[in-house]
Amino acid sequence: MITNRRKFLQSLGSATLMLPRVARAAANDRVAIAIVGIRGRGAGLARTFATLPDVQITHICDVNQPLLEPFAKTVAEWTTGPPAMETDLRRVLDNPSVDAIVVATPDHWHALATIWGCQAGKHVYVEKPVSHNVFEAQQMVAAARKYQRHVQTGTQSRSVDHYREAIDLLRNGRIGKVHMAKAWNSQLRRRVEPVADSDVPDGLNWNMWQGPAPVKPFNANRFSYGWRWLWDYGTGDMGNDGVHDLDIARWGLGVEIPEAANCTGDKLVFAGDIQETPDSQYCTFRFPKQQAMLVYEQRLWSPYHQEGLENGVAFYGTDGYMVIGRKSWKMVEKRNNVVFDQSTTFSDTPHCANFIAAIRHGDALNCDIEEGYRSTLLAHLGNLSFRVGRPLRINPDATEIVSDAEATLLLRRHGRDEFTIPDVV
Repeated sequence: MITNRRKFLQSLGSATLMLPRVARAAANDRVAIAIVGIRGRGAGLARTFATLPDVQITHICDVNQPLLEPFAKTVAEWTTGPPAMETDLRRVLDNPSVDAIVVATPDHWHALATIWGCQAGKHVYVEKPVSHNVFEAQQMVAAARKYQRHVQTGTQSRSVDHYREAIDLLRNGRIGKVHMAKAWNSQLRRRVEPVADSDVPDGLNWNMWQGPAPVKPFNANRFSYGWRWLWDYGTGDMGNDGVHDLDIARWGLGVEIPEAANCTGDKLVFAGDIQETPDSQYCTFRFPKQQAMLVYEQRLWSPYHQEGLENGVAFYGTDGYMVIGRKSWKMVEKRNNVVFDQSTTFSDTPHCANFIAAIRHGDALNCDIEEGYRSTLLAHLGNLSFRVGRPLRINPDATEIVSDAEATLLLRRHGRDEFTIPDVV
């Protein structure tokens, strides 16, 4: 059973209704940041944060020791001085000079790194999906509130001008009452062919990499690209790219927790590879009190785009519709009158800058961890419906799945040893 939502919020007190009261950096201080996970997304975020004038990347952390020194030299070219290097996040958190951590690990480490960070008094920027499962996300919200830390979810669209303008237009009724939003992820992903288990590479702490996940032998597909498609570590592409689009759709609809979720999915193209998650999904989420529905569609074998957008969201109102993506957006009113159809730009910088402004000046986060939890919850519920093979009914007040013991068991896992997600943060 998901933690009873009403009791969960009551246990956090009034802090859930206001910005966390946090210590602020002095006006002339630079915020000292540690990058946790330096491949791929971590490297991109490091470069973005390094461009901000009030940030200093003081530490980099990765379980793969051979990656550290070359990346430290790269960071030193972007900022003042080389960062310290660590393979164990706990040593970074023990350092009182670190103000914040940026979590760009695989999904299964997002929650524990965030909770540990809050407990150590650090602010946290955590990539989406915020968690590997529902329980973890709830504990992340609890930790942020208890320790009064700023925790920003890495759904960058929340800070981009044309998305924020679009939400204002929707809120002001420009296309009437919006009853439905459709989010989609249509792109061509590569297959992950099976490979045999092998010895752990020199310099890699495989035990630490596995963290809260079950212990298994090293396999290149678990460690590299393939982890996203394995339930022990990832959440499929619905929890990867899909969370961005689900977040925008939910934001525009102005909804929080659905009362029903139903997902039809399959492996239509990737049969025979190691992928456990579906390559095709069609999910619906119902919000009857708001007279709204959210639809999510995913195809990972499409060498073409839907509505001209690889990832996008359409809002359907009683007086028109809006289609929006990272590179363009348009609005169409009655009688198919195109109000505008324009190209635009996208940058991660405003979202990272918003996180720093929250730390330094107490600005409101554009995507606080509780917002990230609600959007990630949609991905988890969609995947749960797929895995059990039936629709789910949800009590939105208590945030629990109704009368489905099998689905309820998948809402959390117990972790292992020192990597267990705590019941009390």
